[in-house]
Amino acid sequence: MIPSDWALRMHLAVVCLLLPTAMAADVDAEVARGSVFDDRNGNGMRDPSERGLSGVRVSNQREVTVTDRDGRWELPADTNTTFFVIKPRGWMPPLNHHQLPRFFYVHKPDGSPRHLKFPGVDPTGPLPASIDFPLRRQSEPKTFKAVFMGDTQPRDIREVNYFRDSVIPELIGTDAAFGVTLGDVVFDDLGVFEPHNATVALIGVPWWNVIGNHDHNYDVPNDREANETFTRFYGPNYYSFDHGPVHFIALDDVEWGGAKPAGTGSYTAGLDARQLEFVKNDLALVPDDQLVVLMMHIPLTDVGNRGELYRLIEKRRYALSISGHTHWHEHRFITREDGWMGKEPHHHIVTVTACGSWWTGAPNAAGIPHATMRDGAPNGYAIVTFDGRRASLTFKAAGMPASKQMNVILPSPLTASTTSTNWVYVNVFDGSERSTVEYRIDGHGSWNRLEKVKEHDPSYVARKAAEELQPPTIPPYRKMGNPILSPHLWKARLPALAAGEHRIEVRTRDHQRRVYREENPFTVAP
Repeated sequence: MIPSDWALRMHLAVVCLLLPTAMAADVDAEVARGSVFDDRNGNGMRDPSERGLSGVRVSNQREVTVTDRDGRWELPADTNTTFFVIKPRGWMPPLNHHQLPRFFYVHKPDGSPRHLKFPGVDPTGPLPASIDFPLRRQSEPKTFKAVFMGDTQPRDIREVNYFRDSVIPELIGTDAAFGVTLGDVVFDDLGVFEPHNATVALIGVPWWNVIGNHDHNYDVPNDREANETFTRFYGPNYYSFDHGPVHFIALDDVEWGGAKPAGTGSYTAGLDARQLEFVKNDLALVPDDQLVVLMMHIPLTDVGNRGELYRLIEKRRYALSISGHTHWHEHRFITREDGWMGKEPHHHIVTVTACGSWWTGAPNAAGIPHATMRDGAPNGYAIVTFDGRRASLTFKAAGMPASKQMNVILPSPLTASTTSTNWVYVNVFDGSERSTVEYRIDGHGSWNRLEKVKEHDPSYVARKAAEELQPPTIPPYRKMGNPILSPHLWKARLPALAAGEHRIEVRTRDHQRRVYREENPFTVAP
């Protein structure tokens, strides 16, 4: 049971959240009712001996209410409403056979439109007499880990297998509490959801999903119907839950402009009014000193009406946001220059993508494209460690040791007469404007500071040039994309060096004062 004092505070707050909507609602609007209960035997049904849980939040993706002392709730409904329980700390909804949380009920009396290329939700018929959400107890300590992946994005079974063989094996047996895919779960072919989910399930932890632009139904006339297939597999396109002391909010920041000819046939980055109302109502019941993590697909600074979201979170001391979409990794510290009015800059993470640059590039010995991201960093995922109100992200390159946190890039060949005219570049995969990067040669002398630059990663440029000269001959491998100005690249002049064997040491300190090192041997020719 949720502590009674906090439950009472939420009950009082929810009156204010529901009154405006109730007053404006059509007198003939339906009202959904149900309960949240302690599913002690795990059968998913409320048995006579199983008690209701008070103080648990439930939403219809606009209003947020709180269960009464018997675990009962009620909310307005229309003919396209997804109800969900906001998982409280220490409790968990059931998981399906693919480790996907079943925390929702979709109410679509007539089902999804019949013309869809990819099936949506079957007709659900009239509202049930009671929509009941089962929860079971679980341990959720103050400190825990979660896996975050940008853009897994397989376009077919072949690419599901790339993901299976390159990323999944090292995550099986993870001590993370759960995982999240930050949109573009697949690449337009929504028929790939099923095999992809089966692959992710091999990791063995609960998996939450954020909707991305490539997860939409493109053959619908408006944005609200664009998540029909996503909803069939994963539930609401935006929602929230607690784990440990942290509150997570999954957003849908992709707005579909409708299929042509009547619509635009494209998408924009934004948050509709209903979703913003949900976020406002949701946060009203989250203590001010609780860490809030916003999860989205398109980076926050690219969202057209982000100012409205800023107003909802900028007075909170503890807030973090994370996205995918770009196919590079970056830390953004949002300030007043972007309209953020909070006391401290807001930390937004554009995280590493599992597919790298869309599973492109020459294959390795196992037939898997190297998939290097356009910033020069390898594909992979992030492990975020939460400790109370603190969060720290660790970049994990797929198929590489956890200690691999940078590439040190030296020109080749080097000669004694030209070393001082050449540059050393260091790509620190998780680096940011708050990182420092230094190097020294042969283990002695002072450390030399490298300058942060916005340039193309030289190793990526060289690899792409080599691919242009000799492209992969085995289809369907695709060429690498064009490089971007890497947001985590540093460079410095090399000193004059005598001919012979040398060693370069690089150390970097990030914004959380963690230090990483790398040492590489190199040769200077006469």
